[in-house]
Amino acid sequence: MKKIIIPILFFILSATAGKAQTIIPSQYQEMVKKLVSNLPKETKTNNNYQQETKSETLIDFAKSMLGIRYRYATSNPKLGFDCSGFVSYVFSNFGFKVPRSSREFSGAGKETNLENAKVGDVLIFTGSNSKVRRIGHVGIVYSIDADGIKFIHASSGKAKGVTITPLNGHYKTRFMKIVSII
Repeated sequence: MKKIIIPILFFILSATAGKAQTIIPSQYQEMVKKLVSNLPKETKTNNNYQQETKSETLIDFAKSMLGIRYRYATSNPKLGFDCSGFVSYVFSNFGFKVPRSSREFSGAGKETNLENAKVGDVLIFTGSNSKVRRIGHVGIVYSIDADGIKFIHASSGKAKGVTITPLNGHYKTRFMKIVSII
């Protein structure tokens, strides 16, 4: 009989010892609950913040190309840029699939208006003759402040390269539409 009781006691003791290791004492359970309740709640990323960050990064990248010369039908920073080559090069470096020609930008992204313009939006203009209302130039909104909108683009004009220009005068008369890509 002793031979049977000893193994049963051994079994009971080992079973309860194993169970005791998996149960957290009540004082520690309360402490864990308090710690867990004080953890920051999972937050969803704010789309506007994400968009702002993407726009800033995109503009910083575009700005790094200031001064690269203008070259017709080119989208290579080593050779130069035309306007759409510059815009498509900038956006494609961030994984966006955008057109290569300025005319095709008219159908890209989502059309908006100047009042709702955001940094990173694409401005679409006529060619150099504002009386001929046919798309011929594009640029990226660089900044928006009390002085108005400035955009970065590859210009065949005086600058003969990537430059930042205010949206006024000559370009204001050439303006056709604005689209959001980001």
